[in-house]
Amino acid sequence: MLLGHLGGPFFARRDAGAWTLPKGEYGPGESAWAAARREFREELGLPPPDGAAVALGEVRQAGGKVVTAWAVEADLDPATIDPGTFRMEWPPRSGRFADFPELDRVAWFGLERAREVIVTAQAAFLDRLAEHSA
Repeated sequence: MLLGHLGGPFFARRDAGAWTLPKGEYGPGESAWAAARREFREELGLPPPDGAAVALGEVRQAGGKVVTAWAVEADLDPATIDPGTFRMEWPPRSGRFADFPELDRVAWFGLERAREVIVTAQAAFLDRLAEHSA
């Protein structure tokens, strides 16, 4: 499974719970599938892979964000990513702003190792992928 390590200073020294599927928000007028493909491009700087998509459903993360995911078999070299960035005040209340990568690195994981590092709520996607692959 391809996962990205959350960028920015809050996750810089964390491993467990700091890896995620490439994802983002979408609003009215954009389908979840279209948003997933757009966010893949924005977060990784690469076109999303073509191929048959396996729907993995939805999960609600601790902060309330609902994530909808699909799996597509592909071969991607993590060294080729060119991540999007976000701007935030850092350090907090300093008045200084900095740009950080949305994902500071990307790596392939087997399902068991992915369980050790993925954002807790997203572990359900691993279970669903394993069921589909069985």
